[in-house]
Amino acid sequence: MDRARLPLTAAARVEVPFHDVDAMNVCWHGHYLKYFEIGRAALLRTFDYDYPAMQASGYLWPIVEAHLKYVRPAAYGQALEVRTELLEFENRLKIGYEIVDVASGERLTKGYTIQVAVCAATRELQFVSPAVVFEKLGQR
Repeated sequence: MDRARLPLTAAARVEVPFHDVDAMNVCWHGHYLKYFEIGRAALLRTFDYDYPAMQASGYLWPIVEAHLKYVRPAAYGQALEVRTELLEFENRLKIGYEIVDVASGERLTKGYTIQVAVCAATRELQFVSPAVVFEKLGQR
């Protein structure tokens, strides 16, 4: 993969389950992070660095920051598409998200997460992304 193909994008479908809504039939705000996770896993699979590959490479990638902007609520049974985009990878993984209604294309939520590399053996924070990330992205 060459630099011209970056940023990478992916999409995943989610249907809001009954246990994710409150008494007003609105999706509880905390569940949007779970939907982000579904989209993030889909994005990481596009360059073969999903969580099992991360672990096998010797690095942990905790989320150190999450930002969400709620635009419109989701409801029980609503079909959603979680769109993800790799925004940064050199020193951290910054992933952007947009959750849209499948039927109308209307944006419901947007945001981003930031993950940093931590050596699994030493638990030391890495201040640049490990070489494996660049290799997976075809950058080295």
